[in-house]
Amino acid sequence: MASRHLARSIAMQTLYEWDFSRGKDDVSKSLERNIEEFGPGLEDINKKFIRTLVNGVLERREAIDRIIEKAAPEWPLDQITMVDRNVLRLGLFELLYGNKEEVPPKVAINEAIELAKNFSGESSGKFVNGVLGTVFRELGETVDN
Repeated sequence: MASRHLARSIAMQTLYEWDFSRGKDDVSKSLERNIEEFGPGLEDINKKFIRTLVNGVLERREAIDRIIEKAAPEWPLDQITMVDRNVLRLGLFELLYGNKEEVPPKVAINEAIELAKNFSGESSGKFVNGVLGTVFRELGETVDN
């Protein structure tokens, strides 16, 4: 598994744990435990990437959640599965706030789709693609399928 993809997987698992505990768990402890358990041998730059993703999503969660609600109005946030919700949060963070030179928007979208397929299911990949594609188009870009 490529290092960046593994980093995103660890970030998604950490966000899932945080969401599952309804924000009561110490996310930094979960984050460091997950890096140690699932990312042995990861380079420091990828560990930093994981921390940036998790902390960035949590810092901007309310704004990101509003974007999800706007892009998928027929799916209230609490009715989206926890995996899909956190994959969307991660994808939107990278799409909207990430370094576009490091991670182009289409890469952020494709990575989120893969996370959804790996952790949730094929229909989740389509759902994530639809939501992120909607946001991407609203940014003035076009999505190639």
